Amino acid sequence: MTTTHCPYCALQCAMHLEPGPNGALTVRPADFPTNRGGLCRKGWTSAEVLGTPDRITSPLLRKDRNAEFTEVDWDTALDYVAERLSGLRAEYGPDAVAVFGSGGLTNEKSYLLGKFARVALGTSQIDYNGRFCMSSAAAASMRAFGLDRGMPFPLTDVGEAEVVLLAGANPAETMPPMMGHLAAPTLIVVDPRRSATAQQALAQGGMHLAPRPGTDLALALGLLHAARIQHLLDADYIAARTTGFDAAWAQAAAWWPEQTEHVTGVPAHQIRDAARLLAEASSAYVLTGRGTEQHAKGTDTVSAWINLALALGLPGRRGSGYGCITGQGNGQGGREHGQKADQLPGYRKIDDPAARDHVAGVWGVEPDTLPGPGRSAFELLDALGTETGPRAMLLFGSNPVVSAPEAQRVRDRIAALDLLVAADFVLSETAAMADVVLPVAQWAEESGTMTNLEGRVLRRRAAAAPPAGVRTDLEVLNGLATRLGQPADRFPTDPDAALAELGAASAGGAADYSGVTPERLEEGEALHWPVRAQAEATPRLFLDAFAHPDGRARFTPVAHRPSAEATTADYPLIATTGRLMGHYQSGAQTRRVVELAQAEPEAYVEVHPDTATRCGLSNGAWARLTSARGTTVARVRLRADARLDTVFLPFHFAGEQAANNLTNPALDPTSRMPEFKVSAVRLEPAAHHTEGENL
Repeated sequence: MTTTHCPYCALQCAMHLEPGPNGALTVRPADFPTNRGGLCRKGWTSAEVLGTPDRITSPLLRKDRNAEFTEVDWDTALDYVAERLSGLRAEYGPDAVAVFGSGGLTNEKSYLLGKFARVALGTSQIDYNGRFCMSSAAAASMRAFGLDRGMPFPLTDVGEAEVVLLAGANPAETMPPMMGHLAAPTLIVVDPRRSATAQQALAQGGMHLAPRPGTDLALALGLLHAARIQHLLDADYIAARTTGFDAAWAQAAAWWPEQTEHVTGVPAHQIRDAARLLAEASSAYVLTGRGTEQHAKGTDTVSAWINLALALGLPGRRGSGYGCITGQGNGQGGREHGQKADQLPGYRKIDDPAARDHVAGVWGVEPDTLPGPGRSAFELLDALGTETGPRAMLLFGSNPVVSAPEAQRVRDRIAALDLLVAADFVLSETAAMADVVLPVAQWAEESGTMTNLEGRVLRRRAAAAPPAGVRTDLEVLNGLATRLGQPADRFPTDPDAALAELGAASAGGAADYSGVTPERLEEGEALHWPVRAQAEATPRLFLDAFAHPDGRARFTPVAHRPSAEATTADYPLIATTGRLMGHYQSGAQTRRVVELAQAEPEAYVEVHPDTATRCGLSNGAWARLTSARGTTVARVRLRADARLDTVFLPFHFAGEQAANNLTNPALDPTSRMPEFKVSAVRLEPAAHHTEGENL
């Protein structure tokens, strides 16, 4: 039996894996603070995907995009990739090659992928799909607290709270075991939908605030206003531990509850009641998720929620606080160690001379050989194959033709590349477009570390050997790096060796992992970063001071502004997107699990019955949704509690059923997060669509 952690979300539930009678791994939940012996249906079925019939076990190569793939040996595949990369770099420069990573990669992979891009390739063109996950909360936390760790406290603390406000989060579907920590607190759920979490809140005597999509920032300003006019702010805390309140209040002063109701649709009495409930609690938390982040103003919106939390005196207090619910399995660790375009290991900025000196010293290169900041995720994808953009891309663990906004535009850009290389275990929709596909080991077949939503570094353990012919991502990076002229020992294939180097590179940085060792992990120590060498871990941040030089948190003055796209006569409805309990991200894994695929086999759109009637639709009919960017088809599900002006689609499906055919790539100016949550659409019957088409 091997004890490890689930391959999916950032809750990183613990589980036991053991071989069954047929040799396939079976799953049992393990007791662990985050899941407390529970698993969701994705976790229970997670081992099934390892044996999917279409798993790739030999490298695939084609020299003509119109040809079929041919199985080749590893030397042939890696030689071909290295030769093509060398030629493109020689002709167009190092930025002719892009690298696109994933929030699902281990810390060791994330670290070496960033090192590979900047040292072996010399490119600045690296980013990852975590940019689509919680980059807005990261930016807002950095400017408020001087540090970004999703939850700066253990999840178990939340279960002891009296009140928890969840803004744009639906853990009842996305992280079901987390709901065990939310059974005791009174919940205030902010969500345009009557989600499963909102239903649970109401069942527990809590509240559901349902703002119009894109108006969360106004609601947060209104709650701050309501708290102040009811004399609920913590003046002593504001004076002792923060700066900038007056400027933030100047923005909130105009948002009295009735004005907020006019813009958001949330009744004024609910705004007053929610502010009072949160402020009068003996312990309370404000937690944000993707629903409040994935907007072209997501950073400012999260800042507004942080301002509310600061005004009530919550962050940096035992039993209270602000936190962000990280989505992807290693969304936290994935951005700390070099996959983001502007970062080096340890959460260091790539344009900081001291950071460059330190990391270059660990890597054994000159600081001036390291590139500067590159393009953010969507900007990188949108530049592919253009005259000034990358001509080749290496893709690790991501499926952007399904997961990126304005998906058809991304497909077109990827199709324009001279070379696409995908490291994957199946032909995902993006891997199917590649010139070379490199089959790589999966979560239960290799070891490494992950960092969960609490900033806790976890040990992932191998429970089985990968299929014959399959290599690890670390072996792939080593094989390519040596062919590009790098010494073999610069890119270790042993995860523990990579972890030790990561520790040295991150030492002294904000996300310091220098004290994370296999021995401490095996002993079961709770290692919340920063974990400095010879020092204790840090489960609770900010109890004594925030990470700014003066030790104070910063209020950020933010103003509400409309979404990047408004409804029109041609596109009269708002489409918003989200996740289902049974599927994960682009669905490349979960759509291959029979039980999950049978439970949710196709895309659907939630519509209010009156809206459906006006559009000529009935329950179960196929509908076509069209935005200014593209179309998608989905099965109609009538919801009497849906907003009349809003429809909801899950984003796990591909082809004609891809929700991101509709979504808007308008970017947040700070985080570069796209506006996934608000798209103006029209809804109509889907003529001639046949069931099961283009799943």
